[in-house]
Amino acid sequence: MKILITAFDPFGGESVNPALEAVKLMKDEIEGAQIVKLEIPTVFHKSIDKVKEAILSEDPDVVLSIGQAGGRFDVTPERVAINIDDARIPDNEGNQPLDLTIFEDGEPAYFATLPVKAMVEAIRAEGIPSSVSNSAGTFVCNHIMYGVLYLVSKMDKHIRAGFIHVPFTPEQAAKKPVPAPSLSASDISRALEAAVAAIVRNEKDIVAVGGKIS
Repeated sequence: MKILITAFDPFGGESVNPALEAVKLMKDEIEGAQIVKLEIPTVFHKSIDKVKEAILSEDPDVVLSIGQAGGRFDVTPERVAINIDDARIPDNEGNQPLDLTIFEDGEPAYFATLPVKAMVEAIRAEGIPSSVSNSAGTFVCNHIMYGVLYLVSKMDKHIRAGFIHVPFTPEQAAKKPVPAPSLSASDISRALEAAVAAIVRNEKDIVAVGGKIS
């Protein structure tokens, strides 16, 4: 099995992106699966284009994208991506789409095809807080999750895909108003490795409580 893991570069005035730093620390093989790491720009559409190139060149079985969600307390696999760009801040090239459809011929939403509840269970087993998220937002994180699932739906390949949001690192949180929850890059990396192991072990998701308001 080959798993393509993408992570965004720093954005929003940050000097680092915990998603990228954690992915860099990940092992190159997990549960027998080959891990391919890819840095992508925090830029609408360019991010999708770069992942599409990697899908065509690497032919992965799984695409897992990682992004920063400053303010969240835990590592959150995303359940669903919606067909809308509504940026609260500009991306790294100054684009700030408002209420725009990502792909006109796409579905209103796509659900992750990864075992999100099994991933949460595996992350918690490592002693790291985790929960299923039901909103990936409307910035570039939702954009890439939706875009990858859209691409996969159009390709004649069995590729599973999804997204995980991660908190700030302590170095970032130290510069924020309190409370600013955080996890170290090494702990985030361990969480991601646990999530990948769950992906390898579970073609289908487990049945577990994971519902919440947001």
